Amino acid sequence: MKKINKKKIVLMIILTIGIILILVGIILGIIKLVERYRIAHATVLVVLKENLDVEVYKEAEVKDFITKLNGELITNYKVDTSELGKKEITFEYINDENIKIPYTIEINVVDKTPPQISTYNNVYVYTDEVNFVDDLFCGDNYDDEPKCYIEGEYDINTPNTYNVTFVGEDSSGNKNMKNMNLVVRERSKSNTNNTTNTEEFTFSSSSKEFSEIRDKYKNENTLIGIDVSKWQGNIDFSKVKEAGVEFAMLRVGIQKGLDGEYNLDTKFKDYIEGFTKEDIPVGVYFFSYANSKEEAKKQAKWVIKQIKKYDIDLPVAFDWENWDGYRNFNVSFHTLNEVANEFMDVVESKGYDSMLYSSKNYLNMVWKYTNHDVWLAHYTEQTDYDKDYIMWQLTEKGKVPGIEGNYTDINILYKDKIKTKR
Repeated sequence: MKKINKKKIVLMIILTIGIILILVGIILGIIKLVERYRIAHATVLVVLKENLDVEVYKEAEVKDFITKLNGELITNYKVDTSELGKKEITFEYINDENIKIPYTIEINVVDKTPPQISTYNNVYVYTDEVNFVDDLFCGDNYDDEPKCYIEGEYDINTPNTYNVTFVGEDSSGNKNMKNMNLVVRERSKSNTNNTTNTEEFTFSSSSKEFSEIRDKYKNENTLIGIDVSKWQGNIDFSKVKEAGVEFAMLRVGIQKGLDGEYNLDTKFKDYIEGFTKEDIPVGVYFFSYANSKEEAKKQAKWVIKQIKKYDIDLPVAFDWENWDGYRNFNVSFHTLNEVANEFMDVVESKGYDSMLYSSKNYLNMVWKYTNHDVWLAHYTEQTDYDKDYIMWQLTEKGKVPGIEGNYTDINILYKDKIKTKR
């Protein structure tokens, strides 16, 4: 009996596998050559839109740039529009001859949106406020630091009223201009504090009794409530309950300026325990100066730490209102939206509902890149804000039985839009 040569068997196996791999490679190569030949001689009809410009940050898909194909698009995806400039997009479609056709087009991401600037007709400054322009609202959807300046003759050292033009200009050459009166005044000895460089005005609405608002706006779909902070002072919660207050939004805390520490509202503990004892549902809000996602995440975690031992029935709101001096934050509106989204995303990841608090004007001007719920502030009898919101703060001058401190904000919550836990 012949002895089996194991080495020869192994070599034969290896040789056979090698031959098979070579044959497979040859077959695949032939298939590729045939496919290339078919593609090279295929009928290709791709009609693109005449204008392949797309606004920065706008949601767009491959199909949005195509008007006609001799076949069916098989790869469609969202296009990244976060950076300005030319961008290649590759896709595939199957033509009428059942041939898969690869195709590449070039689009151009552009910024045609001018900066948003102060809408005030009158700006009041003192003769020592040489850097007053820095405190005028001016920001851009894309640029972190747009150019913001005054055109026209004025003398900051001479009290007078000057007709000037406030200009915001971004790196794409978009401009926004506003004619305004620059009122330069001399600071009196009795007034040594700086004033905000904005138009001096007061809301024309007079104080509103809670009962008046309750009677006018209460129905099967609404809850009438309030929002409070330490400025409301001591509260008689039973009287508030008797008055018909159905929910309360509490300020849990505030950041002490840009890059500042977080401070718990001095009345938060008393308020949340008092409202809870009266079985009044509560939510909370945090007043933020965040200018980065990292800062927003820290704030969200801090807020969650403060509220985790309480029953929070309503959303946790992100409140950012630093429009005077906005330029000091060096963030585009898109970045600011990402900051807000980060805060609310972290809150939601921990099982809470969230929402964004803002006034009508800034919701329209700034908050365009967030899809979270909205708490609208618009002090009027009937808001004309035309986008979705779940809560409406309709006055800052509410008079509520049981609250002897300052005026109290009064809100309407729409039950069909909110996920209450009760």
